[in-house]
Amino acid sequence: MASRQAAHRRKHNNRFSVLLITAVVLMITIVVAVKCADLSRKVTEYEAREAQLEAQIEEQEARAEELVEYEKYTQTMKYIEDVAKSKLGLVYEGEIIFKEEN
Repeated sequence: MASRQAAHRRKHNNRFSVLLITAVVLMITIVVAVKCADLSRKVTEYEAREAQLEAQIEEQEARAEELVEYEKYTQTMKYIEDVAKSKLGLVYEGEIIFKEEN
């Protein structure tokens, strides 16, 4: 009878151990799944941010190129003439200026 009770206790302890191990594995699986979903969301956010930053880089590179072209233009005689005519009102000798009547 004592061996029968001992066997019953071992069987009961084994069931409890299996149940406990199953619960721990299930909790670990849930935690991993939640973290995986969170990381997936972050990856999507980072990819969108990366695309946005790449677009900004392209815009700034285009702007830098425009500035280089403008710098070249400001060193030409055409620019000097345009500034002299528009801001200073200067003209070449013998040049006639026509103004609109308001």
